[in-house]
Amino acid sequence: MRACASSAKKKEKKNNHHSQGIGILVVFLILSLDQLSKFIVSRYLSADQSIPIIKNVLALTLVHNTGAAFGILKNQTLLFIAISLIALPAIYFNFKGKAAEEQGRLSRLALLLLISGAIGNLIDRIIWGYVIDFIDFHIWPVFNVADSAISIGAILLGYSLLKSKR
Repeated sequence: MRACASSAKKKEKKNNHHSQGIGILVVFLILSLDQLSKFIVSRYLSADQSIPIIKNVLALTLVHNTGAAFGILKNQTLLFIAISLIALPAIYFNFKGKAAEEQGRLSRLALLLLISGAIGNLIDRIIWGYVIDFIDFHIWPVFNVADSAISIGAILLGYSLLKSKR
């Protein structure tokens, strides 16, 4: 019996390390895509310059956003940095905690997306004092890859929580 329990613990530990490795890779890839895209757009566009990609549908428009989503609470950079520095550890420990294991892969993916997006926008706020936004669908405020990760992560987490209550 003891050998089986020991073997099961070793297997669980190995799976946790594998899961953490994949998690780190997901965060790294999303964060890299976010920062690389912001770097490229910032290099070739000046603030508020726009280049149409699909006429009247999609453009690259460089916006320096000093606010939160939809530009609310402008010029509150220190507040957003503080919120991120509090939220990131909370999300991370939730990811590592038993609750995330019980919720399953969808919840873990949601938390990884939230972490990736929060770090991407935090980097901008710390370095530039604003978030670099550039994806412009004209019918929606201009956003970036990190914003997309946060939005998708929040939707997936909400869905996962609703699904688990059933």
